[in-house]
Amino acid sequence: MTFWAGWFTVFVVGLVAVITPGPDFALTLRSSLAYSRRAGIFTAVGIGLGNTIHATYCLIGIGAIISQSILLFNAIKLLGAGYLIYLGLRSLQAKPVKADSFQDHRRIVSAFAAFRLGLLGNLLNPKATLFFLALFTQIVQPGTPLMAQAIYGGTVALQSLVWFVLVALFISQGWIKQLLIKVSHWLERMTGAVLILLGLRLAVAER
Repeated sequence: MTFWAGWFTVFVVGLVAVITPGPDFALTLRSSLAYSRRAGIFTAVGIGLGNTIHATYCLIGIGAIISQSILLFNAIKLLGAGYLIYLGLRSLQAKPVKADSFQDHRRIVSAFAAFRLGLLGNLLNPKATLFFLALFTQIVQPGTPLMAQAIYGGTVALQSLVWFVLVALFISQGWIKQLLIKVSHWLERMTGAVLILLGLRLAVAER
């Protein structure tokens, strides 16, 4: 397979995977609605870095070890499931917010906390490992140059960063937030329910 054919495959498959709603989308949505545009963007940056790390260790072979180790896979799976369920339970406790207090102290989160939210949520999802393994084992061959491998991994990571930054920018638009203020606590609770369901599904996922 030529470099461009491989890259096009990575681009298309990666794009479909990134825009398909899942834990990363739910986390970005939660940060953007519950906190701010800034928080949503930093959560997206954390997700992008998480995907960069996934792609890197899969390309150097560590991902294969994780996928073949039942103990390690289950440990990461349960950690990730527990983290999503924890975030979901917190979101279920969301209270109605008055228009003049939408930016009160309960709605402020540090850039690092928002970044950590996206990074941990992404890293603790073993399905991301399996996705990169499944993708790269179809594209990367023993003779594939390291630069080409880096471009493949960087493509998916960049796609996730750009997509979730766009999600954060759209959701956090002032007029959109104003429309959503009255139902923001219900949206956050719905997002929490989605996170819990995703966590439970992750907990029972097969290898």
